[in-house]
Amino acid sequence: LFQTSLQFDNIVRYDEYFCTELLVEDDHCKGVVCIDIKSGEAKTFIANAVILATGGAGRVYQFNTNGGIVTGDGMSMAYRKGVALRDMEFVQYHPTGLPSSGILMTEGCRGEGGLLVNKDGYRYLQDYGLGPASDKPVKKAMELGPRDRLSQAFWHEREKGRTVKTEYGDVVYLDMRHLGEDYLHERLPMICHLAEQFEGVDPVTDPVPVRPAVHYTMGGIRTDIHAATSLTGLYAVGECASSGLHGANRLGSNSLTEFCVFGKVAGETAADFVKKQAPVTFSDSLQQQAQAALDGINALRRQSGNESIADIRKALTLTMEDHCGIYREEKLLKAGLDEVNALIERYQHIEIKDKSEAFNTELLMAYELGMLLDVAKAMLVSALNRTESRGAHQRLEPEYTERDDENFLKH
Repeated sequence: LFQTSLQFDNIVRYDEYFCTELLVEDDHCKGVVCIDIKSGEAKTFIANAVILATGGAGRVYQFNTNGGIVTGDGMSMAYRKGVALRDMEFVQYHPTGLPSSGILMTEGCRGEGGLLVNKDGYRYLQDYGLGPASDKPVKKAMELGPRDRLSQAFWHEREKGRTVKTEYGDVVYLDMRHLGEDYLHERLPMICHLAEQFEGVDPVTDPVPVRPAVHYTMGGIRTDIHAATSLTGLYAVGECASSGLHGANRLGSNSLTEFCVFGKVAGETAADFVKKQAPVTFSDSLQQQAQAALDGINALRRQSGNESIADIRKALTLTMEDHCGIYREEKLLKAGLDEVNALIERYQHIEIKDKSEAFNTELLMAYELGMLLDVAKAMLVSALNRTESRGAHQRLEPEYTERDDENFLKH
């Protein structure tokens, strides 16, 4: 995409910009306020249409497979302007992430014949309706079962004390030794490299420690089939959006199809909309909003406080891991919501020690933390309200362990 965009002179790129706020006038999104990371200056862009493609919110969890910038920015910015978030309770875990980093050990490992075993070397998935065990990979069975089922099986093994405790939490093993050195280096060279680099384990000679890690957020900004939100002129696409395509549990690779299709749809819909609008002007109202956003950036830079951004963020990710994880229940969700509300209060008292203008990453982390807190609260409230089990949302209470289509066959 980056290389393609460089081929067209009419595409103007603004790399190393961080978006902080949407500008809205008469229920019409008319631009954004950003920080130019290279200089530290705040910049305003006005337009008759804005398309958000900011990704998901996996970084709200301690263990995740996502990049460092996947912090729910677009979801939070839209939410703060009154745009609905939908299906936020549906968070997909991938069953095989490296414990120290969250880096993904892809399905290809298991597709080639890799086995998941507990601390006793036992292929435990057969105990959870995924068997019987077979010497060769079988679609939808054992190691090739659905991601959510494999992650749930890990949870049960941990509760039974059959996982391995490490400094990064409990793990099981992905055993590929039986495939042989030549086969592994031919078919899974990158997997071998990642395991050696990040875990110090050679899959040829030793099993690789793995654990479930948050991989994808099915929920996001509510959009229609045209990628439009409830706010005129605002569109969303990709993981930040909730098109409804994935339901309660995304199938592997469907997100690629989704953002290819809806990326095209969003671009065409926004372009058609803009053609029908009068040229946007930097009105007094928009100028006032932009100035307020600029004042907010400067106030955050100067703010004095006794709270650490890093401490709050670590507490947030651990809270979500412990209270809104693979399995949920009311008492844990309510306790998690209380903790997040307390963290939101602490966030009001953060202080940015770095006073530099250019490449002030601490300032960006402060904004990301505020956005993560918004998303975390939405996830907890949504999970509390869905008193059933469906897809990636599983409740522990006996009365909520099954699907309830009569009350919850809806977004």
